[in-house]
Amino acid sequence: MDDRRKFGNAGESLAEEFLKGKGYEIIDRQFLTRLGEIDLVARDGREVVFVEVKTRANADFGYPEESVTPRKLKKIAMAAELYVRQKGLSNAPYRIDVISILTNQTPPEILHLIGVG
Repeated sequence: MDDRRKFGNAGESLAEEFLKGKGYEIIDRQFLTRLGEIDLVARDGREVVFVEVKTRANADFGYPEESVTPRKLKKIAMAAELYVRQKGLSNAPYRIDVISILTNQTPPEILHLIGVG
């Protein structure tokens, strides 16, 4: 596994623990589709939450959440549609969240953007 993947996986683990601390139930991780990967899938009450996790060491080249473009959100939304159909969750409400993590601080700075797409 390359260093970028290890760094990304560490960010996803931080995001997972953060969400669990807020009472979310993680139901899937790194769900691969032909459209790309959904980093985390969680439940917030009855709602299914598709989470894009962006992790950076610092903000020298912009904040992590800035890299989630409208095009990226569209891909995540299409992948979410595939997920709910494949898992038989078509009747469940769902949303897309972004978790932005900066690791150059102790503890890491975590920003949770709810319902971005």
